[in-house]
Amino acid sequence: MKKQINIDEAKTRLSQLVDQAANGEDVVIARAGRPVARLVAWRPNLVARKSGRMRGRIRVARNFDAPLPADLFQ
Repeated sequence: MKKQINIDEAKTRLSQLVDQAANGEDVVIARAGRPVARLVAWRPNLVARKSGRMRGRIRVARNFDAPLPADLFQ
């Protein structure tokens, strides 16, 4: 369930809003009635990263770090 709250009220009730977000509620923060931010619960990345997984799949051109053409900056 989404809950929209004005930014001034959010300032005074931040700890309550964080608790609500931690419990799974989406909190939308609005300025002058227009949504500008969303507060949601933190979900840690559950997939462990393995180094070298993309080995052999990514190619970098030999001229990757060559200077860009001068006409590009005109």
